[in-house]
Amino acid sequence: MAIELVDVRKAYGQNVVLDRFSCQIETGSVTCIMGSSGQGKTTLLRIMLGLELPDSGKVVGMSDVRKSAVFQEDRLCENLSAAANIRLVCKAPPKADWIAGSMSAVGLDPGCATQTARSMSGGQRRRVALLRALAAEYDVLFMDEPFKGLDAGTKEMVMLYAKEMSRGKTVVFVTHDESECGAMGGKVIALPNQKRS
Repeated sequence: MAIELVDVRKAYGQNVVLDRFSCQIETGSVTCIMGSSGQGKTTLLRIMLGLELPDSGKVVGMSDVRKSAVFQEDRLCENLSAAANIRLVCKAPPKADWIAGSMSAVGLDPGCATQTARSMSGGQRRRVALLRALAAEYDVLFMDEPFKGLDAGTKEMVMLYAKEMSRGKTVVFVTHDESECGAMGGKVIALPNQKRS
């Protein structure tokens, strides 16, 4: 079933970030949400995830849907290793060689698996956060600027892996970079600029 947003409105005080916004996201598609800073991209993801409620309007098609997410912040458990952070979302513990293979696919050194999150670099943390989201059982994957902070070569490797691992799933992600949408094979939905009061 497609996800449909119908006349969604959201404001913070006098600041209207979404004003009667409607769109449809097809099942199994990759959709890229684009727009200027402060135009409601993250808010839109949070509403679809059920973390925020719209002031009016509705989201259809999210009932009984398994969701996974990569937030703007990595949200790793700082004292746990990279491997333990990934295992947190798995119903059945994945084998060590699966984790090692996944980490290698996104350019992480095998030794990173036992490294605590707090001791990892920003780029390493970002890739572990993405691997954790991909390891979960999900129907819809939400990603908020998932490739930020990665150099060009690493980003290309990570996008290729993310595209392969999410194939056939519904993917909704936010980015400022249209080339990322092209690499993921996604359709662009541009949020309109809202007037500021």
